[in-house]
Amino acid sequence: MKIYIIGVGLIGGSMALDIQSHDAEAEIFGIDANEAHLQEAQQLGIIHQTAAVKDLQQADIVILSVPVDVAMLLLPEVLGNIGKDTVVFDVGSTKLPICEAVANHPNRANFMATHPIAGTEFSGPSAAIKGLFEGKTNIICEVEKTTFKLQEKALDLFQKMGMRIRYMNPKSHDKHIAYVSHLSHISSFMLGKTVIEKEKHERDIFDMAGSGFESTVRLAKSSPAMWTPIFKQNKNQVVKTLEEYIANLSKFKELLENDDFESVFNEMQEVNKIKEILQGIKK
Repeated sequence: MKIYIIGVGLIGGSMALDIQSHDAEAEIFGIDANEAHLQEAQQLGIIHQTAAVKDLQQADIVILSVPVDVAMLLLPEVLGNIGKDTVVFDVGSTKLPICEAVANHPNRANFMATHPIAGTEFSGPSAAIKGLFEGKTNIICEVEKTTFKLQEKALDLFQKMGMRIRYMNPKSHDKHIAYVSHLSHISSFMLGKTVIEKEKHERDIFDMAGSGFESTVRLAKSSPAMWTPIFKQNKNQVVKTLEEYIANLSKFKELLENDDFESVFNEMQEVNKIKEILQGIKK
């Protein structure tokens, strides 16, 4: 099987490692605008050789793992260069814009819009992790628009990686992911900004930072080059979630100002049930 991975960073690289662990005969080709990333991916054994978009005619599977703004521009070209039995899927965090971008493409049936909800705050080929997708959810949008035999090819790959599959329309995906992913990253970035600005005047503040702070700002180490286009594409949904989040923060601040600590307790106790919700999801 010939696998072409466009974007050999964390997600694309991790998929390449998983594919090799399940299929020793698989040939992994890498395509990336960053030549250093291609060289590093080859040295790490993530890919076997480099390629170009013009080579995709012979691909069995093409994985598009680039920032969402680049994916919008690149996907039509990719679909124009593939063979009739090639399945192409992207891994972007926004789904409606890319589905709309190729809605009328002659090879739309070769494309599957996916979002594997997995990753870390790190990027580049060295961030790739074998087994990253085990037990993780993969959202698939507009599956009915992908040719059935190509659906089977992609789903077989996802099953081997250990992913759970969930089907959703792209608009619902973008709405829900704004709450559970995009808002989390904004919160992390802005908490980091707040503390960094304070640190300019009070140099000891980071000496007091414990594991709670570190885990909360972990996502602030994520790539701005990846996340700015995500926020841009999903702007309307992100703004809505921010409005709700800011309203909750303002309410909490007001409770503190009014010395209403009984309500402070009740607010936090009410949110404590999220532990049970998350545990139930993981089962």
